[in-house]
Amino acid sequence: MQVHPAAEPAEADRPAGASASGGLARAGASAADRARAKRLLERLTVTVEPEPDQRRLAAWDRLVSGAVNSDVAQLSAWATIRRRAGYEPLYLLATSEDTLLGGAALLRRRLRGLGWIGYLPYGPVLAEDLGGLRASVRQELADALTKVARSHVALFVQPPDGGDDMTLDLLHRGFRFSQAGIAPAATMRVDLTQSEAELRSRLSRRLRTWTRQWPQRGVKVRVGDERDVPLLARLAASTASYQGFTPFPEDYLEATYAGLAGEGHAVLLIGELDGTPVAAELLTGSGGVLKSRITGLDRSSEQAGKLNVASAMIWEAISWGKANGYRWYDFGGLRPESVGALRAAGPSDPDGLAGPDQFKTKFGGEVHTYPPAVELIKSRTIRLGYDLARRGEGGRRLLSMVRETLRGGR
Repeated sequence: MQVHPAAEPAEADRPAGASASGGLARAGASAADRARAKRLLERLTVTVEPEPDQRRLAAWDRLVSGAVNSDVAQLSAWATIRRRAGYEPLYLLATSEDTLLGGAALLRRRLRGLGWIGYLPYGPVLAEDLGGLRASVRQELADALTKVARSHVALFVQPPDGGDDMTLDLLHRGFRFSQAGIAPAATMRVDLTQSEAELRSRLSRRLRTWTRQWPQRGVKVRVGDERDVPLLARLAASTASYQGFTPFPEDYLEATYAGLAGEGHAVLLIGELDGTPVAAELLTGSGGVLKSRITGLDRSSEQAGKLNVASAMIWEAISWGKANGYRWYDFGGLRPESVGALRAAGPSDPDGLAGPDQFKTKFGGEVHTYPPAVELIKSRTIRLGYDLARRGEGGRRLLSMVRETLRGGR
């Protein structure tokens, strides 16, 4: 695979029918457009490099931001954030005639005595208007991912929304279905294109009542800034202790907010009770999706629980997302067993779900699933050991610990 420098073409240099990300419209293409598409296909190259130059990274970030239902985990800022957890990025960029057509930002770390292990959350990402070039670009990226996977101990891939064809491409190249859960495979989403009245009508009956009572009860939600990150860290640690998982360090949360908020990819909401902060939520946004990432609640405040401040935070996030042009509000994940229960034939029983998932059902959302995740573990010995380990209780606990590490900051 050759490595070529790539640059985003100037507006005047783009062919008729080409988008800013390099894609060609499917309909109405002229003879010149078709000829250009043929040349793009003939010169299509996928480069693999750990540190593209700033111009290439900027073009990549524009492509990710413009892709429908994309995730911030594919932005270069996320790779910088994940360096703090010991992960190094590796970029696969599909270009032709200096036009960026798609790519992937995978994250990896070296395991002593074994080699590199990598994961790709919600990628590869393709330019929106590739038209007839889409299949070719996708397959070139699948080939490149397979080559990278065979140079690693293991590579885990969670394709993005609409990426079922990538799952199939990788299965055909030797990957297998994965249960590692390197990124949530399902979630619950609220459609923000509905009117406020429609959104309110889909809330549970009790929540509809609360939306009218919160202002009179001293509950207020405001947009925070970098000065509120220590507060987020404290409240998130309270929630982590209550739910039994490891909290994020304050410096990690500072880096996450600083890296994403500056480009409009993050918002921090603070919930107050009579002026005292009792809740916080960090949300990320990309591709029309506003996603809950990190939440915190003061578990020592009885009033915060009685007045349902946690729900006030979600309602305000939904309202904020709608006002700021987002298409979906995403709760950030849903347990597999909850997906099965909610999609079972007949009326579902939310009361039978785990507490966090039961809470998510009260806001009128719908279950949303991603394409099946896949993995390639090169060594047959390691693969067999991995399979045997995860069948036992100890192995499942280890896998859960690994999953938490990989998803750190999700």
